[in-house]
Amino acid sequence: MDHHYAHFWLDPKFWVAVSFVLFVLLVAKTAWTQLTARLDGRGERIRNELAEAAQLRAEAEAMRQQAIADRAAALAEAEDLIARARAEAERLAQAAAAEAETAAKRRERMAMDRIAAAEAGAVAEVRNAAAEIAVVAAREVLAQTVDAAADAALIDAAVADLPRALKAA
Repeated sequence: MDHHYAHFWLDPKFWVAVSFVLFVLLVAKTAWTQLTARLDGRGERIRNELAEAAQLRAEAEAMRQQAIADRAAALAEAEDLIARARAEAERLAQAAAAEAETAAKRRERMAMDRIAAAEAGAVAEVRNAAAEIAVVAAREVLAQTVDAAADAALIDAAVADLPRALKAA
């Protein structure tokens, strides 16, 4: 069969081609819409993730700055504590040295007092011993040199000299 169409739009192949092209265009349009929607969604998701990452980065930077400030404050506080502890230790050392010096002077004074008391006691003991020895020696000398007649003469002379001695006193 030899069909020879005078006009190409009457040819069924033309309409098949037109319908195929329309079909492909509709499918392509639908596919393009879905593809662009997916790509737009993905792009929006990526933008959101980037915004969230930027926000997290800003928060992390703020936290880092806060940590640096906290560290500096803690370091300053630690240095202040160390300075105060050193000053307190110096004060305590000076107080302890002054107290030790006072205690040493007090002990020295007590030792000197004990030495003086011991010395006075020894001098008194020596004087007492010397007085006892002198009394014993005088008693022996008197016993050997003075007899009863000399004893009576000494007593009479002392009694006679008594009024003159009382007037002088």
